This record gives sequence, C-alpha cells and structure tokens, in this order.
Amino acid sequence: MFTSLRLKQFKSWKDTGQITLAPVTLVLGTNSSGKSSLIQSLLLLKQTVESPDRTIHLNLGGDDATDLFNFGDFESIHKQGARQGARQGARNRHFSIDFSFKRISTGQRREQVKAVRFAASYGRNSAGSPVIQELRLEDNSEDGHSFRIERQDKGAFSIFVDPAKKPLGKSRDYAPERSIAFSRQALSLLGEKGHLAEDISLAIDNELKDLTYLGPLRRQPERDYVWNRAKPGKIGVDGHHAIDALLASTRLHRATSSEHNRILNGVSQWLQKMNLAERLKVCQIGRSNRYEVVVDSHGVSANLLDVGTGISQVLPVLTVAFFAPRGSTVVLEEPEIHLHPLAQSLLAELFAEVRLERQIQFIVETHSEHLFRRMQTLIARRTIQPEHCAMYFVERDQNGSQLRHLELDNYGRVKNWPNQFFGDALGETAEQARLMFEQRMKEDK
Repeated sequence: MFTSLRLKQFKSWKDTGQITLAPVTLVLGTNSSGKSSLIQSLLLLKQTVESPDRTIHLNLGGDDATDLFNFGDFESIHKQGARQGARQGARNRHFSIDFSFKRISTGQRREQVKAVRFAASYGRNSAGSPVIQELRLEDNSEDGHSFRIERQDKGAFSIFVDPAKKPLGKSRDYAPERSIAFSRQALSLLGEKGHLAEDISLAIDNELKDLTYLGPLRRQPERDYVWNRAKPGKIGVDGHHAIDALLASTRLHRATSSEHNRILNGVSQWLQKMNLAERLKVCQIGRSNRYEVVVDSHGVSANLLDVGTGISQVLPVLTVAFFAPRGSTVVLEEPEIHLHPLAQSLLAELFAEVRLERQIQFIVETHSEHLFRRMQTLIARRTIQPEHCAMYFVERDQNGSQLRHLELDNYGRVKNWPNQFFGDALGETAEQARLMFEQRMKEDK
C-alpha cells in the first residue's frame, strides 16, 4: 500500500508537500486543477518499470500500444519550472517524484512488512530525454539500508551507501535501469549489500506492476465478445478486458474452487445494491467462442448493449475491485460517471468493504458529492476509521496547483471546508426563496 507521495516541479505542481495516502484516498477539486497529475506520477513510473527497454530512465509513452499515457516530452512534464529554467540554465531544470509504501512479504519463517521509500530527481540529457539526476532507494524496515546514485559530469554515476559521504565508485556503467533498478555492474560494486539493493528494487517493481488504473472514459459495450479462454493480465485503462475477467472467473475455475464465479458474483451483488440490476450473466452463444453479457432487471433479461449507460460504465469499476491482486492499489478516475446519486454514494461502501475483505487500497479522483457524503457517514458509523480515509481538495491559482488536506473528525465532519466546495448550496436555496417571494408578490397584485 502506498503511504505517501510528494512531487516537485511536476506539471502544475511546484511542491505538493508530503501527501499521506490512506487505504481509501479521495481527491476532489476543480477542473484542470492538477488532480490527475498526482495520479499520473505513479502511472509514469508504472509504465517505466513495464518498459521492454531496461536502459530507459523514464518511459514517456507513445511508442507502445500498452503504454498507459503519452506524457509528451520533458517540457510537458516540467511546465512549472520551464520559465525558471530559461533563467537558471538547463542544468538546474529538474522535477522529482518521491513515494513510500508498505508491502507484506512472506519469508521462510514469517510474514514481514517491508517499508520502502523511492525518491528520484530527473533532468534531461543533451538529446532532451529525461535522465535521473539523483536516485534514492531506502528500506525503512528494521535494520534497513539506504542507497543513493548521483549523476556526475559526462554521464557518469556515483554510488553511495548511506550514511557514507564518499562514493564507492563512479562510472557510466552504474546508470540506473527503468528508474528503480541498479545495473549489474553497480550491484557488483556493492558487494554483499548488492542483494539488499536488489531486494528494494524488486519490492518497488512489484508494487508498481500490481497497481491497477482505470481511467474516466470506459469503453462502450458490445453486442457480443470473442473470448479465447485466456485470463487477462490487466483490465485496461478503459476497462476493455473487464468482460474477459468475468469470463475467466466463470469458465476457468472448477465449481468447487473458491475462485469460481467470485468476480461475477461480486459484481452482481453490487449491481443489485446499487439498484442497477438484479443479476448479471455471461452466456455462450451456441458452441462458438462468442459470449454475450445479459442483465436481469425487473423480470426482464436484456443484452448489456441494450440497457442504460450507467451499468456498462460502472461494470469495469466493480470488476477491477474484485480482479486486482489482493493487497494491491487500485487507482480510479471519476468512477461515478453516468451513475444516479444512490449508486454514486454506494461506491463509498464498495471501497470500504473491499478494503477490508481484500486489503485493496483505493486512490480515487472524483467530483461526486454523493460519494464524498457517504464516506463521511461511514466514518461516523465507524464502518471506516478516520485514519483509514484521507480526503484532499485541489485548486489552482497563479502559483500553480494547491493541495488542501481535509481534516476529518470522528464523525466525518470536515473542519476546514474550502469556499464553495460543492457549489453554494445555501446561496441557491436563498435565491430560490427570494424568487418565490417575488413571484407571490406579483400574483397577489
């Protein structure tokens, strides 16, 4: 589970400060305020560790169909500091990403919680590509170690083992791989501590690869789906593999297995709670490899394509909650799209329940007041503890994006409401009363 995040000079952010990430984290705010950039920082690193090119420092995307985003170039990421760079010179232009997480690892004797910190600063080389200026990998567990790589002149890299002030060595061969890993030559230089550095890199690699992202624009449903009896590795940014995941859950596991129908049953249960459908079925068409998704509602069965948009848009959201690896992180943008208010509010209950059942962390960008209000209620009910839910409000001014941590008490009340957080409800009510009074005065004349 990711526990903290900090960005400097990243897109619209000059410095986010230390952001505490809870098991359920909600990010709210105005349009184009910088909310998505918080999420994209982790996704940038995820697509980097998944890149086939091990020598790359950051995979900005655009070259591979599997990339999550096309981040453009260095300038696209370093917008905030672009004007400063023109004055200070290219050497001082950089941005940084810093995050921490806790991961349960199973050893020979017992389970251990590994607390890891990743911190990297990026500049650009003569070709304009991002290159690591400084990389710090820390194991903050008991008896942990800290390793640091610094870029020197002419592309060489120095390696430090903290708290030592002097580098162990300097060479071009010590360049980091995929932002998180030490090269073979660097590990050799570290000697007996090489395997410790390798363990930290592997933990970061696993945490990022297990992260699941679902964007705000989900793919429209189809009349039927071709399935070649393979379990998908990912749901996809637009949820296009959600049906494959449902089919795999239904068809690839024996009826006696705990995995049999687990995902499909979970999705059906929440569709019913949201009053969207009574049941969801995946039916084979004849003996072909084509399948259709059937929705039962009010005694009527209909193809997924023929029912309301809300069901098809929330289907990937529900699927990913039960498909993501246990103990991993799920990042969602606007999961409430096309849902009626009750269904939006029940998303909060989904996140709270799945967090407990499957130890899934949810980081959610949302505009939904209904989701937010229900989360407050869940805190008041003690369904979720205040420390297990973090809420942030993002807005933008002339200095860039600004982040406000919403302080919640034990009853879910916000102590530091932003102005017109969800619009001016009291102002709207007062205006309605004024107009009603004026209308009645006219009618009485």
